[in-house]
Amino acid sequence: MKGRLGKGLAALAAGMVLLSGCASGKAPERFTESFVGLFDTASTVTGYAESEQDFSNQMTRYEELLSEYDRLYDIYNDYDGINNLKTVNDQAGKAPVKVDQRIIDLLQFGKDVCTLSDGRVNICFGSVLSIWHDYREAGLEDPAAAELPPQQALEAAAKHTNIDDLVIDEPSGTVYLADAEMQLDVGAIAKGYSAQRAAEKLSEEYDINAVFSIGGNVTAVGWKEEKEENPWVIGVENPDGGDYLMTVSVPAGMSLVTSGDYQRYYTVDGKSYHHIISPDTLYPAEYLRAVSVLASDSGLADALSTALFLMTPEQGKQLIDSMDGVEAVWVTDDGVFQSDGFSQYIR
Repeated sequence: MKGRLGKGLAALAAGMVLLSGCASGKAPERFTESFVGLFDTASTVTGYAESEQDFSNQMTRYEELLSEYDRLYDIYNDYDGINNLKTVNDQAGKAPVKVDQRIIDLLQFGKDVCTLSDGRVNICFGSVLSIWHDYREAGLEDPAAAELPPQQALEAAAKHTNIDDLVIDEPSGTVYLADAEMQLDVGAIAKGYSAQRAAEKLSEEYDINAVFSIGGNVTAVGWKEEKEENPWVIGVENPDGGDYLMTVSVPAGMSLVTSGDYQRYYTVDGKSYHHIISPDTLYPAEYLRAVSVLASDSGLADALSTALFLMTPEQGKQLIDSMDGVEAVWVTDDGVFQSDGFSQYIR
């Protein structure tokens, strides 16, 4: 169910967001609102406005913007009057689909991410991911009967993941999957990408100083208490639970996104199997427990957090070192590692 959370649940939905200090009692004041359902997660926004009504109006608009992206990028549900990614998947091998420009923009970004990650993050990997999704959902519903997908089925599905079969005709505004058995899955990029675009649109309409936590994808727009010396303070979750692994200062215009083996998983014969699937093994990647990426764009941070999770820390650090303005921290069974510039953000 999609909608606002009651005030009593706001703190629970806040998840990673930590706010140090207290409101001064003068305008602007600090407010928090939360909602659930969009991108199948809980979201919380904390920010500053002259009145509670002003902040509520801003959040109503933000929820509207985010909801538009949620419907467009949905691969499971149809919506009246909308050609979304499910429509594209349903027409695989049949016909091009006329789509909103925002779908084309996301898919072009997905192609760039595939190149950047050397194929590890592939938005055309849905045929494999859908198998894991179905087995995971069945295993969560009936843990005693939980099973692993057959290797033969995974290998057969992997034959239909060539991103070159994703045909984007931007002048005509259409998308076509040339392989009838191909399926799009944008789970590795859509949440962060949408959070960034919605926050940018909102900041064009309002004077925003807020931190947006969309299922743990955290984006800072403006400064805490409208003061540049007060960056937002974000907690990085510990994969083993308990206290935060660390707290990080996130300046205005930056985002922090985490991928981990503890976020979505099910258990078969006593072993946990998470949702981040390697294109090499067709099984959940086992290099890391978690990885967090700090970047100026939440979509890029989202994509990179998945890409790095599918690499060794050494491979991941090489990628991060080749990029400007991007930092990361890795959590393995052997300890915590970070890129050269990450320490400046640790509180």
